[in-house]
Amino acid sequence: MTGGATDSVSRLVRLARLDGEVDVRCLLAGSFTLDNPAAEPGAVPFHLVLEGRCTVTSGASTVHMGPGDMVLLPHGDAHQVTATEGPRLPCEEEPGTAFPTRRTPGAEPQVDLFCGHYRFERGAGALVFRLMPALVHVSLDPPALTLAEVLRGEAGFDGLGTQAIVAALLDALLAMALRSRPEQRLDTPGLWTALGDDALGRAIAGVVERPGEAWTIDRLATEAAMSRATFQRRFAARTGTTVVALVTAIRMMVAVELLTHSEHSVTRIAKDVGYRSESAFGQAFRAALGMSPAQYRKEAARR
Repeated sequence: MTGGATDSVSRLVRLARLDGEVDVRCLLAGSFTLDNPAAEPGAVPFHLVLEGRCTVTSGASTVHMGPGDMVLLPHGDAHQVTATEGPRLPCEEEPGTAFPTRRTPGAEPQVDLFCGHYRFERGAGALVFRLMPALVHVSLDPPALTLAEVLRGEAGFDGLGTQAIVAALLDALLAMALRSRPEQRLDTPGLWTALGDDALGRAIAGVVERPGEAWTIDRLATEAAMSRATFQRRFAARTGTTVVALVTAIRMMVAVELLTHSEHSVTRIAKDVGYRSESAFGQAFRAALGMSPAQYRKEAARR
């Protein structure tokens, strides 16, 4: 992946203002079924396997997970985590300082599984995850696996500071997972597979870095060093959306950040994200987030 695209991943993750949290660590033996209801608004479930094998099923999608695999459910859908090898054994949940641990008493663990969620700010976070497929499966690369081992060690320590350290590790793991190569993920189109494409990644990085510029299809095709027709075909295949929809979503993410964390006027923010008038920006913002920029700023200030 190009440097620009990698920087875009970092920028988008920062805009979403994510906060990772482990709900439970599972050290289980035998067969088991973990039922997970739909997540509450503003939460994205994840599962990270460090040892053993299990399966995640959501709707018609099934992912077989092994050591170093991470699954995200960006739309918060209900799902099951199952293992089918061995007898079904009882398990117990032990409280912890940072999070509980679910164990099979008297048995050597066959699966070491971290189950948790990422919380995100309404607005940019919702737009980031809306651009992802319903199920994202990533095999972590060696540097990310090193962080996962640090996570395992910190979970075993479970003392003062563990919760903060675990949150920081989870944020880093997500950024490393999203920058992984496209072939490591499920073959589902989305923004992140497009960012993994060197040519498309360059074009999308330009929008993320300079949202106020005029990003026409012709200009994006030039950034990607392709003809207009080739760019449109490749873009649709890799992202599953249209150029206009993606450019608008990125602009809205930046706008949310500015409305929340700057004192710029709405008129200036409209110009900064590529709109010639405040009214055109307001219409696009309301279509994306269900309220006006001024209403969003008031809500953000209350939060």
